[in-house]
Amino acid sequence: MCITCGCGSGETRIDGEAPGKSQEHAFRPASGHLRYGPGHAPAPGISLGRRVRIEQDILAKNNAYAAANRRRFSDHGIFVLNLVSSPGSGKTTLLVKTIAALDGRLQLAVIEGDQQTSHDAERIRATGAQAIQINTGKGCHLDARMVGHAMEKLDLPDAGVLMIENVGNLVCPAAFDLGEAHKVVILSVTEGEDKPIKYPDMFAAADLMLLNKCDLLPHLSFDVEQAIAYARRVNPRIEVIRISATSGEGMEQWLTWITRGAAAAREGGRG
Repeated sequence: MCITCGCGSGETRIDGEAPGKSQEHAFRPASGHLRYGPGHAPAPGISLGRRVRIEQDILAKNNAYAAANRRRFSDHGIFVLNLVSSPGSGKTTLLVKTIAALDGRLQLAVIEGDQQTSHDAERIRATGAQAIQINTGKGCHLDARMVGHAMEKLDLPDAGVLMIENVGNLVCPAAFDLGEAHKVVILSVTEGEDKPIKYPDMFAAADLMLLNKCDLLPHLSFDVEQAIAYARRVNPRIEVIRISATSGEGMEQWLTWITRGAAAAREGGRG
């Protein structure tokens, strides 16, 4: 259960199947089982102090799974990005164009997160890349345990790239570490330049903001400089790339950013 919004739990499906016991064992954190966490929802009307303790337990359990994921990724030199945005920002289209533009230069796989359907995973598979679909049911975000289970179904070689397309939501995914190297937040110019200050936690957690659908700017009143200023108000270190999957603007800069990160992860794995 998500303590922030009270979304449902226990409905997760990975490529249509519930996570198996063998996968659960493989990613059980050394710290052991906590009473409150995904699948153990607190009762409504609990005190603020107890609610805080429950939230701390949920995040602590997630962070233990995330640490296990991160060790695995590091050991194998896998570069992992957590792509986050609101629904309709163009994440999947950008992923499809990114895979095509890389043209096999990097071994790449995708974990898709949606409440229902496997439409996005099917779009990724059509490019020839591996994709695993996680359906969260009533859940509003992916967590580290789900990602660990999904990795068991992927055949991603050492020094590969893993893209995790999170559930469309600018709130809860900000709090959940998946073991990724970076969170990448996609902001579409059709959404409004004030999103970074309306949803500051997400932009504060991200290392890169992709300002997407820039081909539409001539038809909109979106203020690019104001959007960037708002993002840097909540996160002075955030990098920004203006991009369009339609026109190709910014794609080379984005590919260079990925390639540079993959090279660093590869060297880290060798070390």
